[in-house]
Amino acid sequence: MEKWLQSVYSDGSDLFVSKASPAIGEKVTIAVRMLADSPVRHVMIWSRQNGGQRYDEMKEEEVRGGLVYYRVTLVMQEPRLEYRFLLVTDERNYFYTQRGITTYMPGHDTSFVLLGNYHQPEWVKHAIFYQIFPERFANGDPANDVKDGEYTYFGDKPIHMKHWEDKPLPWEKGHCMDFFGGDLQGIREKIPYLKKLGVTALYINPIFAAPSTHKYDCIDYFHVDPHFGGDEAFANLCRALHENDMRVILDISINHTGTANRWFNKDGLFFDKSEGAYNNPGSEERNYYFFKPGTNEYKGWWDIETLPTLNFTSESLRKKLYGDKDSVLRKWLRPPYCIDGWRFDVADVMARNGDVQMADKVWPEICAAIREENPEAYIIAEDWDECSERQQGDEWDSPMNYYTCERPVRQFYGESDFYVRQNAVMREYSKGLRAEDMEGQAKDYYARLPFVMQQNQFNLIDSHDVPRFHNNPAISRKAEIGAAVLQFTMIGTPSIYYGDEAEIGGWTETIEGCRFPMPWSRDIESTEMYRIYHTLIRARNEHPALTDGGMTYLYADGPVIAFARLGKDEAVVTVVSSSKNEERVTLPLDLIGAEYVPGTKDVLGQTVRGESSGEGELTVTLEPEGALAFPVTYRA
Repeated sequence: MEKWLQSVYSDGSDLFVSKASPAIGEKVTIAVRMLADSPVRHVMIWSRQNGGQRYDEMKEEEVRGGLVYYRVTLVMQEPRLEYRFLLVTDERNYFYTQRGITTYMPGHDTSFVLLGNYHQPEWVKHAIFYQIFPERFANGDPANDVKDGEYTYFGDKPIHMKHWEDKPLPWEKGHCMDFFGGDLQGIREKIPYLKKLGVTALYINPIFAAPSTHKYDCIDYFHVDPHFGGDEAFANLCRALHENDMRVILDISINHTGTANRWFNKDGLFFDKSEGAYNNPGSEERNYYFFKPGTNEYKGWWDIETLPTLNFTSESLRKKLYGDKDSVLRKWLRPPYCIDGWRFDVADVMARNGDVQMADKVWPEICAAIREENPEAYIIAEDWDECSERQQGDEWDSPMNYYTCERPVRQFYGESDFYVRQNAVMREYSKGLRAEDMEGQAKDYYARLPFVMQQNQFNLIDSHDVPRFHNNPAISRKAEIGAAVLQFTMIGTPSIYYGDEAEIGGWTETIEGCRFPMPWSRDIESTEMYRIYHTLIRARNEHPALTDGGMTYLYADGPVIAFARLGKDEAVVTVVSSSKNEERVTLPLDLIGAEYVPGTKDVLGQTVRGESSGEGELTVTLEPEGALAFPVTYRA
């Protein structure tokens, strides 16, 4: 592709759009730029308004840094404004969308999009998230610990682990009932530690009453588990977090319940059998589930008998979960808790059951209910795949971004894809990922998202559902650092899984290996990864390009990938290598109107081994598995 075509760029940031979410009837100015010597006769903007198509000519308004900017002002006619650019030359016409340049009229799915009725939770793009698995984070009140044999759950009894430093028990011995005593008071007591690290928001795995360590088998959505301290302990935690300018997101699973849930209550383990759907065919809760008429046969999620699936055709269920003022989701968004958002477990399959497909109705209703309580609330959904269709302004703000962060980043360093290796046939053929494939996957995905949704992406490397990256013996410390650099500099907001900064132990063979107790006996602040995360957090705070700016790729070939985050006053360039050898790559900084200042150090304090050419290019030398992120200045 000709160089001038590579330079064509626009995004939804304030560098190119006067307002990210203009109201209907409001004017919005849109810009696009390219190399100043581009052979362009006319630049047009194509927009779709009220179903029709229109072209408006853009005016050349300024030349800066060797780039020419064209602008036009449109009126927001409806809640969604789609647009793309048409570049007219003597030889041919070119179309430019979020996916790039074509010589044919592209489809609508990659158009630039402004959302008029969407209220972006602005705080999210500036946040530093920290995910906590509460049973394993900190024990603030030993008096509320689960006792050995306290109850029986499907024939198993809880085990109180005697020492915090012990390892979790494998499933065969513990059955997810090996308790270390972590609780909400423990989290509250560690707020000073979290603030010093630089954390501004917590994502906490489920805390509602449940017999297991993970709490996804909730028995009562309306109360916090007493072994975590109960409702009062959570109110105290929320108050303390908000007093320290920290946000909190709660995790919940409303696709299914356990059979011990108050609404189902199959065996009367925790509630009298006079309650619940299973033993009371005439109960209101009976319609919350899929029962075969006239029988006690019911549908389990993925046919798992212990996980009965919720039936969203029930209006009563929808009211109980989110419709009524005292519903589950609304309760925790209100005082004295005032949580700042929800993370929905298995959201990709929720309300989707064969010929009963309710997801398209349920998700907009859930979003509207949450926004009614708190317009700034953040809605995260568990989906491991491409899910752009649910990120168009009225459903999810972001998925757990496994798709363009965790999965490709870990593959880039040679791991097989976590999802692929679950399949016995594919496991043998699962391979790493080349830089150009990583770029292509990300571009395809982001091209289908409005820019405000790109900024919302919840970027993670580890979680409670995957083995920790650094626990893989094939992964070097330099690869671990490189993954963190990618995570903290790509578009979206980063999330640290508790203990990653402490170089926490674990194993990769089973899920218990990623749920070790936090190693508080260690001098955590002296570890290398604590220093790395602390420094990356500071870099995000110091460089607005990393929180507000767009993202464009500069290089992707084999083991090396490079991209730039574009701010108003500077850009930040990230270059990362997964190669075991030294690599030299040339970056076309002229395409972004920038130049490298000799002697510049990267955000981790490393010297950038760079050589500038007279043609606006920078050649960078990377050490084996090297990772750099450094600011560059815009040319006058």
